[in-house]
Amino acid sequence: MLNSKDVPIGQSALLVVDAQDSFKVDAKKWERRNNRDFENNVGRLIDAYREAKLPVIFFIHTDEDPGFGTDHPMFKLMEELQPRSTEPVIQKNTRNAFTSTGLSALLLEKGVRKVAITGIQMEQCCETTARVAADLGYAVDFVIDGTMTFPIPNWEKPGEELGVDAIRERTEYALRKRFARITTVTELEKELKERSKRAAA
Repeated sequence: MLNSKDVPIGQSALLVVDAQDSFKVDAKKWERRNNRDFENNVGRLIDAYREAKLPVIFFIHTDEDPGFGTDHPMFKLMEELQPRSTEPVIQKNTRNAFTSTGLSALLLEKGVRKVAITGIQMEQCCETTARVAADLGYAVDFVIDGTMTFPIPNWEKPGEELGVDAIRERTEYALRKRFARITTVTELEKELKERSKRAAA
């Protein structure tokens, strides 16, 4: 794994993983999401990457869960986070964004050596994408406030669950220094602005 600080942000791409309306099909689950600023935060980072003329790549996940079938009316990206015509939208059917897609070839084509990961769910598709990216040799910025998750029920012990705060803590501990740098939208915005200032000097 490359260390994030050793790869310039100008060689990065923003991955927006599964920011889709499918999650809203289960209204009770959606109401218990952890990050009510998710859409705004990810939107800010999309704007920052676009302004820096760096790649933004969207993913949409399909499986057998309600709302995730390709023929379901909620199988679409969130209205607040829409791609431009020049930005890829890649359909995937694995938890990580590499195995069932041509992402590796696309990143190679664009000269990307670092990925900034945002999306849903924090500890599932986002974390899995971070782990695979690191193993493939990319530097990884895991944008913790650009991800979202929900409580996880204990299927073997009905009534028990892992809360969202515990999920976030566990995800940060699991990824930090081994698979990714844990960072924030504000920090990446700052780095992108500093890059622009250096380019203009």
